[in-house]
Amino acid sequence: MIRQIQITSDNSLTIYQPDLDETYHSKNGALTESMHVFIDKGFNEIIKHKKTVNIFEVGFGTGLNTILTIIEAFAKNIVCNYQAIEAFPLDIALINELKYKTIIPQNFNSAFQNIHSVKWDEEVLVGDYFKLKKIHAAFEHYKFEQPFDLIYFDAFAPEKQPELWTEEIFKKIYNSINEGGILVTYSSKGEVKRNLRSAGFIVERLDGPPGKRHMVRAKKLRIES
Repeated sequence: MIRQIQITSDNSLTIYQPDLDETYHSKNGALTESMHVFIDKGFNEIIKHKKTVNIFEVGFGTGLNTILTIIEAFAKNIVCNYQAIEAFPLDIALINELKYKTIIPQNFNSAFQNIHSVKWDEEVLVGDYFKLKKIHAAFEHYKFEQPFDLIYFDAFAPEKQPELWTEEIFKKIYNSINEGGILVTYSSKGEVKRNLRSAGFIVERLDGPPGKRHMVRAKKLRIES
């Protein structure tokens, strides 16, 4: 299988996977989508109430969401414990073809290199306040080891990876997320929203990034004492 590099509408690059007929990011803007869905509607929402955040990303992929989170955390003095799971890690040569170092601040280029060079399944410090653990595993078989505040749900689309968008999967996440915690995802399909609600989440439909009318933010309510 030969993955292909494609340019997206905001001139950032993404990867096309032929066997799934799917790209790793939106064709309407890889950088724009990641910033809108995961940083603006996810990270910046959870840090309204927390200065230390535990984040879990479903689908490490190119590492774009991770480096954008590092940049945002540094700018806002947020301590992050970040875990990301990936069943099929990408080759570093392919990552380098994306030229993401040209679209992030130059002083974060070494951090971007580090997130791809560190060993899988080991927790490391990337910068002064950012702990990273990349997990090489299939998420449907993974058991959480700790609770999280924020979930970046960035799996391939429901029609491409239906096994990752089920009520069972969302229930597993719900049981492993702190009260007041949130999940953000680019998909707002009816089935996705129904499965999130069935798992226990309160589902909020938000304006989507370019090319998508809506996205979803799901919240686990706090239990009042």
